[in-house]
Amino acid sequence: MSASKPAQKRLTKEFVAMQREPPPFVWAVPDEKNILTWNYLLRGPPDTPFAGGEYHGVLLFPSEYPFKPPGIKMFTPSGRFQPDKKICFSMSDFHPGSWNPAWSVATILTGLLSFMLSDEMTTGSVTSSDPHKRAFAARSHSWNLSQSRFREAFPDVSEILPLLVIRTHPAHAF
Repeated sequence: MSASKPAQKRLTKEFVAMQREPPPFVWAVPDEKNILTWNYLLRGPPDTPFAGGEYHGVLLFPSEYPFKPPGIKMFTPSGRFQPDKKICFSMSDFHPGSWNPAWSVATILTGLLSFMLSDEMTTGSVTSSDPHKRAFAARSHSWNLSQSRFREAFPDVSEILPLLVIRTHPAHAF
């Protein structure tokens, strides 16, 4: 499937905007061969069971974007979502009726992070204890490095993330 002109234009604009001003704890890049597929990284915020975690996933945009919502998957085991299964929440393709075309990649991923921190159960969710989530967070970077799709999507990040300390703006860790 190829992107429509409006999708191509909008996603290109959103990538430029995210590079200029990345939202806290969120980073995303379009696939070099298909702008409708974006790899994302979420960092677990401090003072949460996900603190220090690095969560890789994918946004699967329809060619009708921004008029239809993306599918969303998380690959990294987190104790919150089933790896490699579509996640149902208000900004995903499970809910086209509640989709707002004004929402952007940054909005979607910030919303996903907020949803991740909640306990709401939905398709793609799992229930686990906070110690379980912390254990997944501790193993997340090494798990990601073992995945070729992570290394291909984030070649620079693959080497530097363990060395970084999050300072004033967590997005700078990417």
